[in-house]
Amino acid sequence: MTDITSSGLKVLVVDDSQTIRRSAEMFLKQGGHRVVLAEDGFDALSKINDFQPDLVFCDILMPRLDGYQTCAIIKRNGRFARIPVVMLSSRDGVFDKARGRMVGAEEHLTKPFTRDQLLQAVAAHAALATQKTGAH
Repeated sequence: MTDITSSGLKVLVVDDSQTIRRSAEMFLKQGGHRVVLAEDGFDALSKINDFQPDLVFCDILMPRLDGYQTCAIIKRNGRFARIPVVMLSSRDGVFDKARGRMVGAEEHLTKPFTRDQLLQAVAAHAALATQKTGAH
């Protein structure tokens, strides 16, 4: 690969749609990022501990544990509260975005998203993630 690995992030994609997960994985890998996929909030919470991502993309409407609940649990955990969470949803109303911010999400990306939109969202958080994790 190219020089991208130095700026590549570890990204967790949480979505109950295999199509969305696979599209996001393909786009992110093309951008030089390492990707782990989770099918729902419970799956994400089990993987976040092992993978320790720099960024999480989280669908809102999922069975068992929705995206708002998943984000709130991540943000309440001292070990993971620093990880930026970008909510993914086909709903882009003011209420949906505000609710995401209330549980700690940094951003809201409307589905279907393009490769460029996804990579721009990662780039927007890359510098911040590097600053926060640079003290390791």
